[in-house]
Amino acid sequence: MKMSSRKDIHNSDIPILCQSCEARHKGICGALEPQQLVELARHTRQVRHKPGEELIGDTEEVKSYANVISGVVKLTKMLADGRQQVIGLQFAPDFLGRPFAEESRLSAEAASGVNLCKIPRSALESMVKTSPELEHRLLMQTLKELDLARDWMVTLGRKTASEKVASFLYLIATHIDPTKDIEEMDSIKFDLPLTRVDIADFLGLTVETISRQLTKMRKDGVIEIENNRTFFVPSLERLEDRCG
Repeated sequence: MKMSSRKDIHNSDIPILCQSCEARHKGICGALEPQQLVELARHTRQVRHKPGEELIGDTEEVKSYANVISGVVKLTKMLADGRQQVIGLQFAPDFLGRPFAEESRLSAEAASGVNLCKIPRSALESMVKTSPELEHRLLMQTLKELDLARDWMVTLGRKTASEKVASFLYLIATHIDPTKDIEEMDSIKFDLPLTRVDIADFLGLTVETISRQLTKMRKDGVIEIENNRTFFVPSLERLEDRCG
């Protein structure tokens, strides 16, 4: 019988490493039975990365994948002349890596402190062959990322500078903590994981424009800013309205 609820975190059949992992319930591991988690846990290891550390290099050979347990991962592409484009962000419980690819097509960096559960490529791909549920969960994760990328194309292509910055903050606010239910949240406090330069790269705006829009939102009472990096959103609904 499948373990379908969060009550299974206390199940003695589940590895200790997995019992305390809130991210797994919504991630790919949520498709696995306890005995499959035991098998996978024999190969996995949790690693901590400091902000700014490279997780994956562009064109690097793929030897392992990872589940994001906590923190924010920044995905980037570098142009030939050295310019960088931030092309996406990943949060818990996102899957880091491209299944069945020989080499990476992008770079990944820890935007904040990041905890990863690393899985050797051979172990995961072998398990996918025997677990239709895991294969389905990986497919759904991939389609989710595709949907998010399409939504972000609309943000970059059609929204105003004010709407872009609001959309970015709403993205962070609603994804940064996997243990919180968005539908039950009225307000939230979080540390901004990206620098102003990174935000500008992500949104296709200048640093000056980012600063002006944040100042305007603060004056309008949509956000409160502490120590330049700590943000408080008193009303998520009001922030969402500013997203366009």
